[in-house]
Amino acid sequence: MRQVILNMKDFIFADAVAQALQSEKNSNFSVQKTASPEEIIQYCEISSPYALLMEVNGYPPYVLSERLAIRDMVKKQNPACKIVLLVDENSEKEVANEVRQAKKDGLIDQFIYGSTSASYLVAMMDAL
Repeated sequence: MRQVILNMKDFIFADAVAQALQSEKNSNFSVQKTASPEEIIQYCEISSPYALLMEVNGYPPYVLSERLAIRDMVKKQNPACKIVLLVDENSEKEVANEVRQAKKDGLIDQFIYGSTSASYLVAMMDAL
């Protein structure tokens, strides 16, 4: 099983993402949802997650700079952990551009738009 740490503002959406990752026929993901940046670090310290999937928006603690700070801490402990950011490209256009630039700059492994289908999300996470 490949563990994915998930941190999102909307718990209903987080549940849907977790369910998609765990229920896809060929996936072998185990998802741990977290409620705070501190929990992210704690789970990454006690396990070696395959990926960290975090939502980014314009409000703390979900702003890109804070997500990149968490990324730095996680990568110190587990350099192999994939960093994936999810952003709503419709309501957060500027943030989406910043996240895309972070990918171009090599700061993250991948980004996902909120309008992405569940099957694409699972396939993309599997192919990281």
